[in-house]
Amino acid sequence: MKGLILAAGRGSRMRELTRHRPKCMLSLGDQTLIRWQISALSAAGVTDLAVVRGYLGHRIDAPEVRFIDNPRWADTNMVASLLCARDWIGKETAVVSYSDIVYGAGSVRELISMEGEICIVFDPNWLTLWSQRFTKPLDDAETFQASDDGTLLEIGQRATSLGQIKGQFMGLLLFRDYGLHQVISYVDKLSDDVLDQLDMTDLMSRMLVDGVHISAQPISGNWAEVDSEFDLRLYEGMLADRSLDLS
Repeated sequence: MKGLILAAGRGSRMRELTRHRPKCMLSLGDQTLIRWQISALSAAGVTDLAVVRGYLGHRIDAPEVRFIDNPRWADTNMVASLLCARDWIGKETAVVSYSDIVYGAGSVRELISMEGEICIVFDPNWLTLWSQRFTKPLDDAETFQASDDGTLLEIGQRATSLGQIKGQFMGLLLFRDYGLHQVISYVDKLSDDVLDQLDMTDLMSRMLVDGVHISAQPISGNWAEVDSEFDLRLYEGMLADRSLDLS
């Protein structure tokens, strides 16, 4: 099984912290974000790893992984970075991770255990974390609905009430052979301009409208998304008091 970390973007909301290094090289606790990801994936048995890099990619310190370049990182989004690795993934199953999240091996194992060609995991208790990160959690939360049998129903739209949000997608996906084929078949129909700006939740939302099945399962472990310097300070404290357990 392969593991792919999407780390091409700059992370401009981090301001000065990413002036001289990519976002995935920011430190949290005793290691960088990308080291958290590599450790969790490896502990879950995902050891054939690659990183799609772009902004200051030469500064990513991960000698055990393969690097795949997105030369158009400044003009494209997550989906374009995923497609840069399509030949490397081939017909194998692949876990795909955002590079600005931290999580434990348990979350990866839960994802791998799911059935389906396209699978995602989500946090049903998202509001606890978002309430610590934002004065108004709805300002940074997207709609998310899944059926009781684990079928994704809605994702990635602007939310106007908490009732529209049954969880938050955490940035971990799994594609089996036919699942990646479905993605490629869908995006091949799009114009270059649309594809360049397509993020992962927008892609999933569009594919749902097209009738593509996406499996969604809640996680039982902790995770965290790093979008700001405040997030880093918050999580440092949570690691210290063990309210953020990434085992």
